[in-house]
Amino acid sequence: MTFTGRTILFGILLLIVASCVVLVPSARAQASNANVATESGHPASGHAFDVKAAVDAYLATIPAEKRARSDAYFEGGYWLQLWDFLSIVVAMWILLRLRWSAWMRDVAERVTRFKALQTALYWVQFALVVAVLIFPFTVYEGFFREHKYGLSNQSFGQWMRDQVVGLAVTLVLGAILLVVLFGLVRRVGKNWWVWGSVVSLIFTAFVVLIAPVFISPLFNTYTKLADPRIREPILSLARANGIPATDVYVFDESRQSDRVSANVSGFAGTLRISLNDNLLKRCSLPGIESTMGHEMGHYVLNHVFKGLVLNGIVMVLTFALLSWGLNAGLARWGESWGIRGITDLAVLPLAVLLVSTISFLLTPVDNTITRTMEYEADLYGINASQQPDGEAEVDLMLGEYRKLDPGPIEEFLFFDHPSGRTRITAAMRWKAEHLAGAPLGPESGARP
Repeated sequence: MTFTGRTILFGILLLIVASCVVLVPSARAQASNANVATESGHPASGHAFDVKAAVDAYLATIPAEKRARSDAYFEGGYWLQLWDFLSIVVAMWILLRLRWSAWMRDVAERVTRFKALQTALYWVQFALVVAVLIFPFTVYEGFFREHKYGLSNQSFGQWMRDQVVGLAVTLVLGAILLVVLFGLVRRVGKNWWVWGSVVSLIFTAFVVLIAPVFISPLFNTYTKLADPRIREPILSLARANGIPATDVYVFDESRQSDRVSANVSGFAGTLRISLNDNLLKRCSLPGIESTMGHEMGHYVLNHVFKGLVLNGIVMVLTFALLSWGLNAGLARWGESWGIRGITDLAVLPLAVLLVSTISFLLTPVDNTITRTMEYEADLYGINASQQPDGEAEVDLMLGEYRKLDPGPIEEFLFFDHPSGRTRITAAMRWKAEHLAGAPLGPESGARP
């Protein structure tokens, strides 16, 4: 991740831009806890290479109790998706039913007569109130549950610091977006939803562009990677794949968790290759190279731009449904909620409720688009790094908090990345086609 502190209202901001699951390829990298690198020149073992047997051999290196713990954590996330959605529904219903939204609009109008300032002031009130309403669920999901499964290194104070910073970022970005969106609604009229989806897509691209330089450093400290044994292979891989990077950055994600991550993010002047300190501490060089090959695959394959295009299609559909839903909802309940019309700031809770419902129902579609891009990046990374066992390493480490071997329907519905079995199968299939007489799975002499 570019930053790992979960912001309290980041999901709400994404709902407002109608991209609750933004299809910019995740910067979450692959990583490893097995460190079972093998050399491509391994002598023939005398056995025909069996891809399935090699995959099973890798999966068997994870103790049963660790598999069970990871499965429980990941499967619990299925229910959390529902509870996340319901918590937003309840919060929005409170703001509408008790007319808190109308009261916040009135406060903003009393403070200033300028429409843009009214919008920003309303948004600040809205964001703070919702943050308080959903805080019990946020603190359980983001802090207590992570500690229960041993996935967080933060004290409560450290975690709260990240939440406050995330909330501040959301206040600023949300105010900018809403000022523009409500200005469009007032000026364009009934076709506001078309231009609203365009503006939201442009805004999403803007955030992706500035995040590496201006947002991510708010959560982690970035320094240039000094070790030439690791830096030079990464830069060589970047040059070989047409990525104009001259430095590699390391960020201190260990202050938040032991999860590994890396990314090639930004564009032009904001382009940055980054990996976290956990990746350096926990992975072998083949694992690091495979991880960086994957992330470079996102860049070279233009997944950011393809994701924005696909997300734009989803946005247009979402905004069209939103326009219909707002008109229907206001016709029935607008007067009782104290909402004057679609241009009224007090309509925001209804908009968030509708968009969150649409996004929740489209979750399998969003997951499929993202998962497909992640699989493409996997294949690119294996070919670029030529480290199939490094790929298997990092896939096993992802298994610390992702289910390694789900059923096909389960993977389709809930996985926004390929499962561990799917990824390791791809790596071992590449190995079978490229390395004659390759060993069956992890070597017995691998270091821990």
